[in-house]
Amino acid sequence: MKRTYFRDILSFFIVILIQVLIMDNIQFSGYVNPFFYIIFILLLPFETPKWLLLISAFILGFSVDLFYGFSGMHASACVFMAFLRPFVLKRVSPHDGYVTETLPRIHYYGIIWFTKYTVFLVLAHSTFLFFVESFGFSNFFHIIVRIVLSSLMTSGLIIISQYFIFRK
Repeated sequence: MKRTYFRDILSFFIVILIQVLIMDNIQFSGYVNPFFYIIFILLLPFETPKWLLLISAFILGFSVDLFYGFSGMHASACVFMAFLRPFVLKRVSPHDGYVTETLPRIHYYGIIWFTKYTVFLVLAHSTFLFFVESFGFSNFFHIIVRIVLSSLMTSGLIIISQYFIFRK
């Protein structure tokens, strides 16, 4: 499978546009905020160097911050998620390991693998983001509800996208 940079750059801009134009308008009484844009980090190839993963995550989060008017909250949450990604990949690794030149997709490793991988990283991203946003532990239970509901919505959208957008 040949990986092209043009395709990665195009998908980068597409996920940002989906996030800003569509997902930003989906909010259920302030509790559910889908963060579809993080699919870009989740679907990067396994062989992506760590330095490129972190830089890509920072640029992605910073781009979303520019649209939302935040000062680095999404950038820091994306970098945290990208930092955890290699550890999570190692933890959920199939018994035979990852096949070279495959991508982290449902049709390569199955729904159970992809769900564990996605839910853990989305939960980490949401937890970091909402605690940084509140800048403390005040309203702890409100934050926990937002984390859980937003993570479920985001994970669900990402998993569903595997069947409609990223087909084999």
